[in-house]
Amino acid sequence: MSIDRLSNKALQKIVKGQIKENVSCVIKFYSNDCHLCHALSGYYEDISEADEFSDVHFFAFNVKDNTNIEKRLKFNGVPTIAVVRMTDRATPPTIRFMPEPDPPNEKTWYYSKDIKEFINKEK
Repeated sequence: MSIDRLSNKALQKIVKGQIKENVSCVIKFYSNDCHLCHALSGYYEDISEADEFSDVHFFAFNVKDNTNIEKRLKFNGVPTIAVVRMTDRATPPTIRFMPEPDPPNEKTWYYSKDIKEFINKEK
């Protein structure tokens, strides 16, 4: 599956629960000036194409498009990966952020296997 870049308007619809589908989304929050974010993009793309995640939608959001998004969603820094679980009911979406790796990968911050495990756990 391809990775779609989210506009600020589309991200707001997702986090406010305005998308009424029974679906999971993975969002990579990034910044263009983050070397870790750029290095992580290949891993993220490979994961998005894995058969085990064919039922998951993958997105990327540039934090420069909304400078308050980190504060609003309560995460700190990029890259950050979140799984948003939406339902077709009136239930608000659940947003889970991937824990900080210990120790982080020096080149990409996250490890590919950890991302896969997080998505499988939260989707």
